[in-house]
Amino acid sequence: MTTAPRVAVYGAYGHTGRFVVTELQERGFTPVLSGRDAGKLKALSYGTGLDAHPASVDDPPSLDRALAGAAAVINCAGPFATTAVPVIEAAQRAGIPYVDVAAEIEAVADTLAYVPDRPRDAGAALIVPAMAFYGGLGDLLITTAMGDWTAADEAHIAYGLSGWHPTAGTRAAGAVSRERRDGRSVRYRNGRLEYHGEDLPTLEWPFPAPMGPRAVIGEFSMADVVTVPSHLSIPDVRTYMAVEAAQDIAAPDTPAPAAADESGRSGQTFLVDAVVRSGTSERRAVARGRDIYAVTAPLAVEAVDRILTGRTRTTGVASAGEVFDAPGFLRALSPHITLELCP
Repeated sequence: MTTAPRVAVYGAYGHTGRFVVTELQERGFTPVLSGRDAGKLKALSYGTGLDAHPASVDDPPSLDRALAGAAAVINCAGPFATTAVPVIEAAQRAGIPYVDVAAEIEAVADTLAYVPDRPRDAGAALIVPAMAFYGGLGDLLITTAMGDWTAADEAHIAYGLSGWHPTAGTRAAGAVSRERRDGRSVRYRNGRLEYHGEDLPTLEWPFPAPMGPRAVIGEFSMADVVTVPSHLSIPDVRTYMAVEAAQDIAAPDTPAPAAADESGRSGQTFLVDAVVRSGTSERRAVARGRDIYAVTAPLAVEAVDRILTGRTRTTGVASAGEVFDAPGFLRALSPHITLELCP
């Protein structure tokens, strides 16, 4: 009899963590619940038969116990500036791959710069940050749009969200990022991250039909400005956010997402328009779907599945577009997103 692989989920009781736990079960894995709050873990595990192991990033032995016997770990607990390195180090000690759903630009950059205990050629377990709606999906779309190009002049990722009701975790992570950058904005220009205090421009982005042209905030930088250039030769990476969503995330009284169906997904819809330009040539990949938090779960779990079944292109620390066959990965998400390619 085959035993379902055990996958530890750190931050399992959070909004995104719950989606990840459900997705793991639906894909035939056995989730192992972990996180800092023992009471919330107990409530989540009650009646499911799933193991729950409280663990703190300040207590390495507790993390070791939580990861014991697991084939991989998915970190869903932000702020990732606090949790990523301790959980990565625990995964390294356990000899298992690490995947997280971070959207914090600085935390993702820190992870991509992390040096494993063992070098790539010594068989270090994979470390894949930002395997989520922000950072991972955009990276996969840009990598797919690139096709056989080895370099491009520009990459643009425009987020057409119907709205953005942030979770408590999103707000906490945003506060940490703002503190780390002293309230400045960040962008990727001339092959490097730049911090600045300039006002962000409002412009019109030509989203494909049926959405059509829509006002966006330019240089509304997301984790894609770190993941994309980590492996693609593109010196200028820009991301844009629909004005309505930007206003939602900026307002302190915007409520958290509310379930609109039995799966727990909200009614939020999204269109991600990823464009690469080289000279006068342009290529595009578009993804449409529903609920940015819910769609993060299949992204993270598909990553774990591919890692555990050997469908990867590198080892060590790398972002989604470098690790995986990007077009194949996106096609595997077809129950959750609709993909369009416009070479």
